[in-house]
Amino acid sequence: MTHPYAFDALLCDLDGVIRFYDTSEVTRLERAAGLPDGTTAQFAFAPERDGLFLLGKMSHAEWVQSTGEALTEVTSAERARELAAAFGTAPFRADPEILELLARVRQHVPLVLVTNATTDLEGDLTRLGLDGFVDHVVSSARIGVAKPDDRFYEIAAARVQVPYDRCLFVDDSEENVKAAVALGMTGVHYRELADLQRALTPA
Repeated sequence: MTHPYAFDALLCDLDGVIRFYDTSEVTRLERAAGLPDGTTAQFAFAPERDGLFLLGKMSHAEWVQSTGEALTEVTSAERARELAAAFGTAPFRADPEILELLARVRQHVPLVLVTNATTDLEGDLTRLGLDGFVDHVVSSARIGVAKPDDRFYEIAAARVQVPYDRCLFVDDSEENVKAAVALGMTGVHYRELADLQRALTPA
C-alpha cells in the first residue's frame, strides 16, 4: 500500500508528547515548605525508585510511599506525605493537537505507543479516552525493559514487523531519540508540535 510518508510505522512516546501533567499543586506545597520547585520530582524519579516503578516491580501505592519516606530527608514527615500524595495524584490531560495529527498519520501507517510507563498505563489510557487510539502499546512495565535499552526498540519494531530504517520514533527525551537513531530509526526530539509536523512532510 502506498502512503505519503517516508516511513512505514510511527513509534510515539506518551509523556511529554501526548500526555501532560498539572503539577501546580505540588509546586504550591513545595514553596509552602520552603523547598525548591521540582524537589518532589527529583525524589520520585530517583533511579532506585523510578526504575522499579517503570519495570512493574513497584506498585503506585508503594512508589508514593517510598517517595514520601525519601522526602523526609528535606522536610517533615507530614509534609513529605502530603507532597508525595499530591505528586502521585497530579491530574493529567492529552494534547488534542497532537492527537489530531497522530490520528491522521494512523490512517496511512501503524501507530505504536512506546512508553516507559507503569502498570497504571492501561487505566490511564482509559481515563484519557485513548482506548483503541493506537495499533500497539509497548510499555516498559509490561515487557520488563525500558528505553533507551536496545531491546525496547527491537520489541516495538517487531510489533509492526517494520525494519528500523522504516520507523519514525518520537520522544521528548533526547537520550531515547539518540538510541533509536543509533539503531537506524529516524528520530524526532519532540519539544513542540512543529517538531513532528516537519518530520511528516510528504516524501
